Amino acid sequence: MAMTFLPSNSSSSVLACPSLTQLKLPPRKTLIWRKPVSRFSAIHAQQRICELIDLHNQQIPYEVAWPWQKELVREKKAQMEEEGDCTDTLIVLQHPPVYTLGTGSSEDNLNFDIDNAPFDIFKTERGGEVTYHGPGQLVMYPIINLRNHKMDLHWYLRSLEEIIIRVLSSTFSIKASRIEGLTGVWVGNRKVAAVGIRVSQWITYHGFALNVTTDLTPFNWIVPCGIRDREVGSIKGLLQELGSFMGEETADDATLIHNTHKSLVQEFSHVFQLECLHKTISVPEL
Repeated sequence: MAMTFLPSNSSSSVLACPSLTQLKLPPRKTLIWRKPVSRFSAIHAQQRICELIDLHNQQIPYEVAWPWQKELVREKKAQMEEEGDCTDTLIVLQHPPVYTLGTGSSEDNLNFDIDNAPFDIFKTERGGEVTYHGPGQLVMYPIINLRNHKMDLHWYLRSLEEIIIRVLSSTFSIKASRIEGLTGVWVGNRKVAAVGIRVSQWITYHGFALNVTTDLTPFNWIVPCGIRDREVGSIKGLLQELGSFMGEETADDATLIHNTHKSLVQEFSHVFQLECLHKTISVPEL
């Protein structure tokens, strides 16, 4: 991917306060310059605001979403220069079928002729290897200023993984984990979420993709994330296995997408201590 007060004395005493005429106040100085108040100051004391662009029920072509992210990064850099801070943004969407290659990608991990690919392929600047995006997969692109969180890329990657682990546990009672030396989120031997990021001047873009109701067949035509000895899984598939064992039915696809999306936004807010506010936008045209 083409995730202090001082305690009062017990014996109180009454102090005699001098009148204003008795007070000797220093002469007032003429104010020459006052530091401008940033519109971000109020949210530094509380939770910061994050613009939520919620397109989770729409399939946005990768060739639209990718340059759109880069344009938002440019805007935030300009905002940083002008105001000293910038707004955070979270985009949630799905993609039509597409393969994306990261900076470490090798064509050896494509199990097809690149000139006769089943879907479009995009070589991107995100980290990682080849992955697949498609319907039924929720993709989150956080475009946030790490200066206001922690300027540590390992921490950021682990935080994205933590969001997914919490969602699987709290919403579906699925125990997920990390695997030492590998990026992403796993349930047993199966990878359910891929994470690939890019950071420019501490502003993040790209993100993670979580397989919810995804048709996993296109993963068979690549070596996902360059890892040959492990499988790919989805929330729907895991729940079907659990339901078969427990004699229960799995929720329909629309319900699974809705519940997963709602939990993802909630856990993102908790992990990064952000208040997500919906922002209505027009999706950039091709």
